[in-house]
Amino acid sequence: MSNKLNPLSVWALAAGGMVGGGIYTVLGVVIAVSAQWSWLAFAYVGILALTSTYSYVFLSNKFAESGGAFAFLEKTVDESLAGSLAWMLILGYVLTISVYAYVFGHYLSFAFHGNPLLIRLLAAGVVALLIGLNLAGVGKMTKVEITIVSANLLMLLALGVYGLGQWDTTKLVAGIEPRPIWSSLFGGAAIFMAYEGFQLLSYEYDKIRDPQKYFMPVLVSATAFVVALYVIVTLGATFLGGATSLVDFKEIALSIAAKRAFGTAGVAAITVAACFATAAAINSTLFSTAQLAKRIAHDRELPGWFRHTNGNDVPDRSILLLGSMAGVLAVIGSLSSLVEAASLVFITTFGIVNWLCFKERDSKKWIPCLGMIIAVITGLSLLLRLAISKPVPLAGLALLILLILLGRPQLLKHTES
Repeated sequence: MSNKLNPLSVWALAAGGMVGGGIYTVLGVVIAVSAQWSWLAFAYVGILALTSTYSYVFLSNKFAESGGAFAFLEKTVDESLAGSLAWMLILGYVLTISVYAYVFGHYLSFAFHGNPLLIRLLAAGVVALLIGLNLAGVGKMTKVEITIVSANLLMLLALGVYGLGQWDTTKLVAGIEPRPIWSSLFGGAAIFMAYEGFQLLSYEYDKIRDPQKYFMPVLVSATAFVVALYVIVTLGATFLGGATSLVDFKEIALSIAAKRAFGTAGVAAITVAACFATAAAINSTLFSTAQLAKRIAHDRELPGWFRHTNGNDVPDRSILLLGSMAGVLAVIGSLSSLVEAASLVFITTFGIVNWLCFKERDSKKWIPCLGMIIAVITGLSLLLRLAISKPVPLAGLALLILLILLGRPQLLKHTES
């Protein structure tokens, strides 16, 4: 029992899984889309995050096993469909890791007045370092992650509250065109990946102390806290930095806000927080994704190649492949494209989980039903936005998903033969 995660640890890891890369990554992106309604964008998709949290916990408790969306689909619908979703989910995690690495490079480089080459080297370097730590068997450092999360949450909350004390609504549109209220729909869709992270705890279900009693209130309260924190930080940081500055420097939006408020000391504090938070998010996501790939391979929905482990009982091939893919994307990708592609994957996944909860739940069906409706509206909004503004990346993502759906059965047949 002593090795089990207690409620406080679960709460911290869930909140940290979201905030670790979330607000550092997407603040400038959402302001560029929604301007003065950015706070509403976070609140709106926060409802989808809350319903999805409820659905994940209900299904985890119902089946009483680790595995997340893959296990839910496998138990309720079809193994083949579960395998296809799992492949897309792994793609989403790879995109997410690349975003975290991209932002890590920008925040650290900004503090040292670096250039674009340094940014890319730092992004690739942090992924390589964490691949090495995971292969060495020290990838999952729960106590360290909880310490980082606690300090990170306190710093972000302090920055947001200080910014609210400088209340000035003109800063919300300073230097940019005001947006209509419905822009919050598109802004929220574009940055939904900021709420990715809580569901990683569903992969650790068997390591949680008394989950039937604690998992629901702990995970739902962690998500609710993060929704409120995002709203506070979005308003506070914009009051401090001004909309145009946060958009122009969207990769380091919080550093800009901290510099305006506290000068060099503020930049130093945010840089340390951002680097530790994004590195912890990369680490936990890479570890959990590799373990998920191993589980899926054991169920023969991924090639058996992914089942291989090294002397430290670490799925080394999964770590190397997934981490390397994320590192390459961090070097060659752009922030908005990576964020929006990851958001689309998680909107789809969370929508499916809400649908499964709706099917399996006998009461309170309105909660997953609300999640399904918001997921459909948000997903269609993001598809429309990408079709207009980024048709080539959207076509590439669509082709990749099509290859997964059509090519996966043939690949599995070939590799298992």
